[in-house]
Amino acid sequence: MNAPKNTIKHIAIIMDGNRRWAKKQGLGAINGHQHVVDNVIEPLVDRCIELGIKYLTFWAFSTENWERDKIELEGMMQLFRHAFERKVEDLHKKGVRLQILGEINKFPKDIAEQAKRWVEISKNNTNITASFALNYGGRDEITRAVKKMVQLNPSLGASQVTEQKIQSYLDTSSMPDPDLIIRPGGQLRLSGFMPWQGVYSELYFTDVLMPEFTVAELDKALADFTARQRRFGK
Repeated sequence: MNAPKNTIKHIAIIMDGNRRWAKKQGLGAINGHQHVVDNVIEPLVDRCIELGIKYLTFWAFSTENWERDKIELEGMMQLFRHAFERKVEDLHKKGVRLQILGEINKFPKDIAEQAKRWVEISKNNTNITASFALNYGGRDEITRAVKKMVQLNPSLGASQVTEQKIQSYLDTSSMPDPDLIIRPGGQLRLSGFMPWQGVYSELYFTDVLMPEFTVAELDKALADFTARQRRFGK
């Protein structure tokens, strides 16, 4: 298919269903996450590059995910290390600019430093910006943005607080709002993902679990998107 290059700039994906997929396969939860890292993310990035879509965001770890089982969390930390040590370099070689959304400093120091390192290394890449939301929650992002705005502008008056001002302090300040938010896994909710940025995003829900969300599934979502008439509240 040919992507609507002039109408879609940013796709965001809520990655859901990894643990259910692993359970169906008789595997441990971490194997579902591993499958996505090793087999799913890069082909989706490749497809977006091919279609001329300039921004692709993956919600990989929420602020609530810290409440998960200790063994699963330890496995996920190792998986993040694996991703930053090996997989991200492959993306960099393809001209992918890496961005991190969320409060990365809550992660172990070595993971946070690796993430920041790749953001810096890849900053001049132009084929696509792939953002990974790590320790991300929508309310948390807005709260951090307002705190930062107040801290950096202590004399800021109420009349000076505008949507544009707040938006300039969000994690996503350098990118357009998502045109399309995709949630695999069958859940019909956004779970706090991009509440500010997603006000006019088109939403696409599918029962397909994230480890099975292939390029063909992405194309289905894009075909559905192109059939819609966007009104932006008008």
